Amino acid sequence: MAGCVFCGIVAGEVPAFRVVDEADGVAFLDTRPVFKGHLLVVPRTHLVTLADLPPEALGGYFGLVRRLAVAVEAGLGAGGTFVAMNNRVSQSVPHLHTHVVPRTRGDGLRGFFWPRTRYADDAEATGYADRLRAAADGGPGPTG
Repeated sequence: MAGCVFCGIVAGEVPAFRVVDEADGVAFLDTRPVFKGHLLVVPRTHLVTLADLPPEALGGYFGLVRRLAVAVEAGLGAGGTFVAMNNRVSQSVPHLHTHVVPRTRGDGLRGFFWPRTRYADDAEATGYADRLRAAADGGPGPTG
C-alpha cells in the first residue's frame, strides 16, 4: 500500500535491519526498541488489524512469531519475551505487526504499559465474561 512504511520495508524500498524475510512474513528490528533486539513481525500483505488476517494465514504468521520469540531468547540470552500487538488504538503504523521484545529479570519493564483496574464485584466480571462469550459465539455486539 502506497505510503505504508512497513509495506515499503517488505518491498525492499525502505531500509531495515531484517532478521527474517519469507512467505509468512518479514521480521526486522524496531527503530525505537523497548530493549535492544526488539523485533517487529509483519505479514507481507498490507493488513491493518488481526481481524484482517485471513484464517488460512494464522498458522504461518503466528508460527513465525513463535519461532522468533524462541530465537530472541536463544540468540540474545534473554530470560523471556514480551509478545504484543495493538489493533487500531496505539497502533503507530496502520499495518498489522507483532512486537517481540526480549526480557530479562530486573529489566525495569513492569507488566503492561498502562494502569490496571479491578472489577467492582463478581457480578460485574460475570457480565463482562457473558458479553464477550456472546460476541465470540457470533452473538450481538456492544449495541445488541
